[in-house]
Formats: sequence, C-alpha cells, structure tokens
Amino acid sequence: MNGRAWEYADLSAIADLERECFSDPWNLRMLAESFLSGHFYGSLLEEGGAITAYGGIGIVEDEAEIQLIATAEMYRRCGRGRKIMEDLLEEAKKRGVKRVFLEVRVSNSSAIMLYLTSGFRGLYARSRYYPDGEDAVVMVKELG
Repeated sequence: MNGRAWEYADLSAIADLERECFSDPWNLRMLAESFLSGHFYGSLLEEGGAITAYGGIGIVEDEAEIQLIATAEMYRRCGRGRKIMEDLLEEAKKRGVKRVFLEVRVSNSSAIMLYLTSGFRGLYARSRYYPDGEDAVVMVKELG
C-alpha cells in the first residue's frame, strides 16, 4: 500500500471510483476545479497501481472542510479510510488550520463511526441536504 498526494493525472481514476462509491458522485470537472483551486489537498492510497482510497480537504485560512473521502468496496474495513483521514488532518495542522468541518449522510453509519473515532463531534443536521432528500450531519473537529 503506497500513500501520496493527488496528481492531476489521478483525477480520471478518482472520478471512476467516486461513481462506484456514491449515488451523487463528484464528476471529473468538480474534482479538477477543486484540485486546481489552490486551497485543496488530496491524499490517496494505491495498491498495484490502482487507487484504493482517497480523500480531499479544502483549506481557507484557519478553517478546512473534508470535501470527500472514500474507499473502494473491496478494501473497506481495512484502515484505509482512517489512514486517509489522518493524512488530511496532518496536512491541515501543517497549514495552521484550527477547525475542520464535514458533512455526512445520516444513514452512513460506518463513516460517522470513522469521524467520531477521529475526534469529530456532531454540530447539527442539514435537512434534505443531499439530492435524494436525505439529511446530513455537520461535524467538526478542533485542531487548535
């Protein structure tokens, strides 16, 4: 398992994995816009040249948002999501971030457990946040 920062050439493979993992995936254009924004850091894990997990964080001044995080289905429950989360949070600390936010589907219990065990806490719910009408939980982690 090899971990590294995203490169522009990775975006197509990440978009493919997004489609496999989510009902409302980020498309290639969305990924490219974030990647090129100057406020983004992406982390990924590879095995045999294939991306098995990835995540991205947007950072503006002393606040950040975990924008996406996913693991290919056959690699779930192996610690890859936690490794990506640790890398994103470490990068945020290096850049002087004090507070990290994220949104998660209320039905995504495995992600919520990852976030809780990573030190996030729930703030509030966003009603009908996702395109299918599902609510989101907004979570925060203080780094300072």
